[in-house]
Amino acid sequence: MFKNHPKGLLPAALANMGERFGFYTMMAILVLFLQAKFGLSGTKAGIIYSIFYFSIYILAFVGGLIADRTRQYKATIMTGLFVMATGYVLLAIPTPTAAENYLPFLVLTCIGLFTIAFGNGLFKGNLQALVGQMYDAPEYSKMRDSGFSLFYMFINVGALFAPIIAVIARNGWLSHNGFAYDPSLPELCHGHLRGSLSTEAANRLSVLAESVSGQPQADLTAFATNYLGVFSQGFQVAFAVSVVAMAISLAIYLANKKIFPTPAARGTKAAGAAAGEMDTKEIRQRLYALFAVFGVVIFFWFSFHQNGLTLTYFARDYTDLSGVGFNLGPVSIQGAEIFQSINPIFIVLLTPIIMGLFGWLRARNLEPSTPKKIALGMAIAGLAYLVMSLGSMGVPLKSELDAMGGLADSARVTPYLLIGTYLILTVAELFISPLGISFVSKVAPPQYQGIMQGGWLGATAIGNQLLVIGAILYESVPMWLTWMVFVVACLLSMMTMLFMVRWLERVAK
Repeated sequence: MFKNHPKGLLPAALANMGERFGFYTMMAILVLFLQAKFGLSGTKAGIIYSIFYFSIYILAFVGGLIADRTRQYKATIMTGLFVMATGYVLLAIPTPTAAENYLPFLVLTCIGLFTIAFGNGLFKGNLQALVGQMYDAPEYSKMRDSGFSLFYMFINVGALFAPIIAVIARNGWLSHNGFAYDPSLPELCHGHLRGSLSTEAANRLSVLAESVSGQPQADLTAFATNYLGVFSQGFQVAFAVSVVAMAISLAIYLANKKIFPTPAARGTKAAGAAAGEMDTKEIRQRLYALFAVFGVVIFFWFSFHQNGLTLTYFARDYTDLSGVGFNLGPVSIQGAEIFQSINPIFIVLLTPIIMGLFGWLRARNLEPSTPKKIALGMAIAGLAYLVMSLGSMGVPLKSELDAMGGLADSARVTPYLLIGTYLILTVAELFISPLGISFVSKVAPPQYQGIMQGGWLGATAIGNQLLVIGAILYESVPMWLTWMVFVVACLLSMMTMLFMVRWLERVAK
């Protein structure tokens, strides 16, 4: 698989895999943690989620600028790993749940999230730039797209197991404390403590409280406080797992640091010579092309990263979870978070197929250009949300759902709706994300490699900041209409990309 690729690709991919395992353990549970821990509405949790996701990627632009200015890519990456680990430690610190004054603890959580975002900014884009520099050598240049696809696949090996570990940690902690998992209970418990439940919802809380504890609960206030505390502590155990993953990633990186390229040394030779061969006009054209692509992919990420927000809400609120997951001894591996493993599973399975398809087309001189692949990916993403829209016809509004106290399993939609959507979204992602990173590494002038990788991530940041629109729509309009917004966004992006294809192809030559 790694034949004809630089020897630094595998350790770089493994280091990134460990970091992504920690990151996606957190991302699989973040909005659910914010709601269970602090009783936030979907919109408020969505605001924090979108700001955090924005920060993750916009700070990558800052990290790229730091690395480009100092030419210390390796040191910047290593610092990022240390800073991220500190952020996960802050999230894992046990704090009271359902306290009247939860604001100080929410502030501590947000500080932890910002720390992770800053560390990620130092790490993510610069490691991608480092991988790109491995393919600057003539003997590896033709394998660039393939190399980034392999690198991307290893990211998702880490992301594959992360949600499962998060669920094991949360449900295992519940089981240890004598409770079972139920997705509807945190919201019902907070509603009871605030005195805002309807009669129907209060009756459902009483039934579920007996179900998860195995005995009648005469004091629902005591139950609600206890259940929320244990539920949130289980999430914090998962954050502690992220600390361990970061330590493993750091060990892999340090053990292989010497075999990675050294841009500072190359800056006076290869990179400097390459920069000298480009006139100002060519550099400007390359930067214009990159900014144009950045503008288009904003709307893909606005749609795609709903997987950790509105699609997770949909899994919890509307999807039948009874047949999703498995049992690991006394611990039930069941929860809305499980769906976060579907995308990386499909990436690992489909990456060799997509690479094989592109290789087959390349051998016959039929392979589409990277801009055409990105445009096609936009169309595929639109199809995924069209499937969600059709499958959501007839489900009640979120406000109606809250008044009912949640849906019984028999009234929920099949999990195959989300599985099918994630399958289509994964194909779209493989046409856009790894190839977009490859396009940036190919087109960016050598002296702007780090900052342009940061620019790609900055475009992702803007798309992530728009995620909150999905959370607002989720709580206020029919569900099918929420998904149609993303269909329109993806199709508009596709048409814009097709309009620019010839220009982008010419610049990339």
